Amino acid sequence: MRMLKLIILPLIVSSMITGVAALDSSVSGKIGLRAIVYYFCTTVIAVVLGIVLVVSIKPGVSQSAEDIDRTGSTPEVTTVDALLDLLRNMFPENLVQACFQQYKTKREELKPSKDPDKNSTNDKNNTLDLFATEQQNKTKEYKLVGLYTDGVNVLGLIVFCLVFGIVIGKMGEKGQVLVDFFNALNDATMQIVQIIMWYMPLGILFLIAGKIIEVNDWEIFRKLGLYMATVISGLAIHSIIILPLIYLVIVRKNPFKFAMGMAQALLTALMISSSSATLPVTFRCAEEKNRVDKRITRFVLPVGATINMDGTALYEAVAAVFIAQLNDMNLDVGQIVTISVTATAASVGAAGVPQAGLVTMVIVLSAVGLPAEDVTLIIAVDWLLDRFRTMVNVLGDAYGTGIVEKLSKKELEQMDVSSQVNIANPFAIDQGILPNEDEDNEGKKSYVNGGFAVDKSDAISFTQTSQF
Repeated sequence: MRMLKLIILPLIVSSMITGVAALDSSVSGKIGLRAIVYYFCTTVIAVVLGIVLVVSIKPGVSQSAEDIDRTGSTPEVTTVDALLDLLRNMFPENLVQACFQQYKTKREELKPSKDPDKNSTNDKNNTLDLFATEQQNKTKEYKLVGLYTDGVNVLGLIVFCLVFGIVIGKMGEKGQVLVDFFNALNDATMQIVQIIMWYMPLGILFLIAGKIIEVNDWEIFRKLGLYMATVISGLAIHSIIILPLIYLVIVRKNPFKFAMGMAQALLTALMISSSSATLPVTFRCAEEKNRVDKRITRFVLPVGATINMDGTALYEAVAAVFIAQLNDMNLDVGQIVTISVTATAASVGAAGVPQAGLVTMVIVLSAVGLPAEDVTLIIAVDWLLDRFRTMVNVLGDAYGTGIVEKLSKKELEQMDVSSQVNIANPFAIDQGILPNEDEDNEGKKSYVNGGFAVDKSDAISFTQTSQF
């Protein structure tokens, strides 16, 4: 757990900055924008679906009458203060401080001050003092205190990395040095993750054994079964109802026929549990079986494998609320919103490697002050859930290619027309279409492309007969 917590900071910074910087696409900006909007919407829907299911089913809440002890407890802060804390943490005043502290508003009870000069031996005065004390006990007064508590301010770092990534992505050549640096940092961080993953089976063995020994109430296994049912039902609803419905409304074609075309990629995702490793198969299925334009797949799928993690986002939201229920914590609206935002953002930064969700799970738990050690409880069943959520991730990427292609027909046609015009234009050397030029014996310029010498006057007639 200490090793996993160690790489949270470089993982967030490198993954978010490189992912966002890469979104400054060379293709049409509208195509890229549509892909990002689709990714964002489906991820948010998945998170909301997961939270609704886990709050409704309550897999981590005990069925015994333990809730009586918690109903009378006064919340530390109101919902408004929790939401304001959310906004304050999104914009930290000190970036270095955000790496290890987050802002939190707490309510402190105001104790009545006792003035010794007003002590009286008079019975009437004593009666009045007792009455005043009783009234103060009935209506306690609180004051709001803003302070910094230990824990990584994940939201603040994510917002900064998003803005920073967008800026260096738009700087072009000047920002390329920083993009290369963070790419190298991301690669190095992922190498460290791979090393930790080699050690993890041994560590997980003892963590799970320790947790099982600590369990006095064997009802935890019933709760884990309900937790698995909640996650799998959420993934099923998202992949069988929500994603196909979005595809059907926008594309007006049979979504299940499209999904059948992706069957090989989905089976590969189920077996190897990695959306990045499934990418070559996803390409082939989308382009050959579903006939999606290659210009769309080459942009949408790689970016989707990096930032579109519907299944992971749903799983992390469910797991965070489940762990809160296990610890008898009543989550307020602000904390649920924090879980939603953090799960969405953490799924964007999650690498497409097996069980990368466990790493980002620690981020989500830390954001709302839940014990990160409890992630070991869900590790026991994570190997199975990881395969199903990877299938949902790949299916979401695949549907995204079809939806973006349908919405981008005009841009694709414009790109086709512009490419034909550039080919037919004898002065298109700047675009690299007719790169070489030589002077012939008669002093005319001939343009050499692919071994063919074309006279300037014949360039248009030549290119019109060529299929590019």
